[in-house]
Amino acid sequence: MPRISTMLFVGAISACLVIQARGQEATTLVERIQPYVDREELAGAVMLVANRESILVNEAVGWADRETKRPMSVDSMFWIASQSKPMTAAALMLLVDEGRLSLDDPVEKYLPEFRGQFVVRRRDENQVVLERPAHPITIREVLSHTSGLPFRSALEVPTLDRFSLEARVRSYAMTPLDFEPSTAYQYSNAGINTAARIIEVVAGESYESFMQSRLFDPLGMQDTTFWPEGERLARVATAYRATEAGADSPLEPLEIEQLHYPLDDRSVRTPMPAGGLFSTARDVLAFYQMLLNDGRIGDRQLLSEDAVRELTRRQTPDDVTTSYGLGFMVNRSMFGHGGAYSTQSTADRESGLILIWLVQHASFPGEGAQAQTEFRRTAQGLFTPK
Repeated sequence: MPRISTMLFVGAISACLVIQARGQEATTLVERIQPYVDREELAGAVMLVANRESILVNEAVGWADRETKRPMSVDSMFWIASQSKPMTAAALMLLVDEGRLSLDDPVEKYLPEFRGQFVVRRRDENQVVLERPAHPITIREVLSHTSGLPFRSALEVPTLDRFSLEARVRSYAMTPLDFEPSTAYQYSNAGINTAARIIEVVAGESYESFMQSRLFDPLGMQDTTFWPEGERLARVATAYRATEAGADSPLEPLEIEQLHYPLDDRSVRTPMPAGGLFSTARDVLAFYQMLLNDGRIGDRQLLSEDAVRELTRRQTPDDVTTSYGLGFMVNRSMFGHGGAYSTQSTADRESGLILIWLVQHASFPGEGAQAQTEFRRTAQGLFTPK
């Protein structure tokens, strides 16, 4: 056999072995998660494992809708909730890269309604003592949950998506800070939303338009949206929660309580930067691959390496327990974020692995909450470089 033909033959055999191995690994992942579906502890899930360059496994198990027997699919759409936070933070870093703002700029430089804000110095059942903070809150602080802003304002009850971004952010400016900036950590939708409003003011366009043209389109995130419409709406996985003891089924469907319905109603629903996005596993992957490649998409540098480093390094003070970056939870070489209805995505610089777990559960019966841990443990065992 000619040498070149031999090389091609060996290459083809090697490729087949790789495909077969990955098929076995995918089967193993499905086998580990399927029992949770069979026991009715989990409706369904999409699991994606990838590295910087390619997808290693992308599998779906169970049901996108149990009542109609619609199977979960790898292109099923999910409310990714707070996984929106790192995407909003990355969008703001595009403006930092362009020199149009600085992370240590005071928020009031762009949003004058924050001038003269107070902080709660003491509070008891009889009185609240307010004073001026040592310094105005900064962009870095609103992105790292160290600003003292609350989780949300009274304007955002019961849903988070009914008022304009401008109106919501004005309500935060009228709310006293809960603590001195940069002295504590408090998870804050208000902070991320405030950063998004700064994007609007600096860029001179709506937040959602900026996200689409500057982040989603360049990354090829074709299914990521605040308003799932048409065939995308048909692909949205039904949300579930655990029923009370004695119910006919361990799981019951529900509407997502933080959102106004119908989900495709643009006349009422407004973008919620801290947690309003719907997306797919492949779209979320595109975002994480860009970050693991130091801000590059192919030959294009979307974000600078410095911007990626700021996003994914610890920004919380050393004496604060929670390790948070800018829009990301961070833990040594790993960064990522979860979502309110149990989604989770992470990337690890050392192993190069990206793990994406998409489900739509407000709560789980039995051991359903352990399915994500099982996925992560199994995926890391199968794919972490030895």
